[in-house]
Amino acid sequence: MAESIAAPAPQPQPILQSLLLPLQDRVAIVTGGSRGIGRAISLHLASLGAKIVINYSSNSSEADLVASLINTNNSSSSSSAGNPRAITVKADVSDPAQVKSLFDAAKSAFNSQPHILVNSAGVLDPKYPTLFDTTLEEFDRTFSVNTRGAFLCFKEASNRLKRGGGGRIICLSSSMVGSLRPGYGAYAGSKAAVEAMVKILAKELKGTGITANCVAPGPIATEMFFAGKTEEMVRRVVDECPLSRLGESKDVAPVVGFLASDAGEWVNGQVVRVNGGYV
Repeated sequence: MAESIAAPAPQPQPILQSLLLPLQDRVAIVTGGSRGIGRAISLHLASLGAKIVINYSSNSSEADLVASLINTNNSSSSSSAGNPRAITVKADVSDPAQVKSLFDAAKSAFNSQPHILVNSAGVLDPKYPTLFDTTLEEFDRTFSVNTRGAFLCFKEASNRLKRGGGGRIICLSSSMVGSLRPGYGAYAGSKAAVEAMVKILAKELKGTGITANCVAPGPIATEMFFAGKTEEMVRRVVDECPLSRLGESKDVAPVVGFLASDAGEWVNGQVVRVNGGYV
């Protein structure tokens, strides 16, 4: 008589849910989360189950659109009952009071300390001046947003993110720190400082369960990348990439999603260059 083969036991629902939604109900703040790479990160983290605080500095309509996409696509009863999965918060990351208000808004909206900070806010001078032609005003603006802004977000996150597991600080840097191209002196300098701070911060957060990393994209087809560039300049960048194309925001967002998840916990104090081999 043939021996009967038992049917495999059904997979427990909590395990399946953790695989499909690894960031279920974790609160993520994404600075610069309404445009470019930040927008893609906001949408991706939401698809992994996170509740999103979309920070913007000027254009509320773009931020509202991203929040609407997240809240419309989320079919949970909580979202339909008037408890959104995404909110928008206007804040200048270079202002300490506004950064504090950003974290306060996250806690108030979702009744939880935030778990994840993704610092994606950044500026770049589209004139691409040499260092000796860079104005003091533009230098100060670049460092104010890119470096001071990152510092203030790191400082607030280190004291406010949930401890004991799941706490993540992820900052967008740039592969320009590795390639060091002319015309990017102030920008690359501002991001190099961020990378140094992150590596030290990861060590200083020992015992909290919070990790700190940088994701450093190469050329990505965003409004910031195209600003001030001719077709020839763009073509030259494409030719320099081993994959013969510009990167897209969707190439970067999953890397951030991995670092934000429990699976990415063992990556700490690192700079992950996401550039298709450009650098």
